[in-house]
Formats: sequence, structure tokens, C-alpha cells
Amino acid sequence: MKQATYILYLEDEREMIDLVGKLLQPYDYKLMGATSGRQGLVMMRERQPDLILLDLMMYDTNGWDVYRQMKQDEILANIPVIVITAKSLDDDHKIAEDLPPVDAYVSKPFDPKRLIQAIQDVLKK
Repeated sequence: MKQATYILYLEDEREMIDLVGKLLQPYDYKLMGATSGRQGLVMMRERQPDLILLDLMMYDTNGWDVYRQMKQDEILANIPVIVITAKSLDDDHKIAEDLPPVDAYVSKPFDPKRLIQAIQDVLKK
């Protein structure tokens, strides 16, 4: 029996995690949510997910800081990341110039079909 794909969503708004969880119900994905960057990093280390969905604007930390810590950790460095953000992509590209590129960007507010497609595309790689 094939195991479900484990996705971790780092998002400080619980309602967004719940919404994405509902969108993923028809698929063989198990969504876990972390409402802070610190909590997300702990959860990643406990069980390496197949994919990270990462909000850039969280109360306790900047999503780029979480991404930077992931890329510096050999256990977490190869986990694919989709950034979900309401921020301007131009601003983000300047902030993240010294980091490896993320696997995909999805802008908020997002089209549910666009998010599902991004997840499927990244997981196929």
C-alpha cells in the first residue's frame, strides 16, 4: 500500500491551513500545519515531509529565515518548497538572492487549482 504524501504548511493563520487541508482532501496528501517558523522547523526535523508550503510573513519569523535554516541543514536541504505569499515577488527575489531558488511560487489570494497544480508539479520532479 502506497503511503500518503506528507506536506507541511507553515502559515501563521490557522484558517489558511484549514482551507488548504480541505482543498487537499480529494488527494492522497496528508497536510500538517505549523503556525510559527520555530514550530515548523521542529516538525520538519521530527518527520521530514515530502513538501513544504511556506508563508513568508509570519508573526515570529520571516519565511526566508526558515528557508535559509532549511538549506543549511543537510537533513532538510533537499525538501522541495513552494512559497505561498501575498508579498511582491520582486521584493522577495531581492531578499532571497543569496539562497537557492524555491521550487514554486503561489501568490495570495491563490486560485485553488493553481495551488494543486503547483503541488503536483513539484512532487513529480
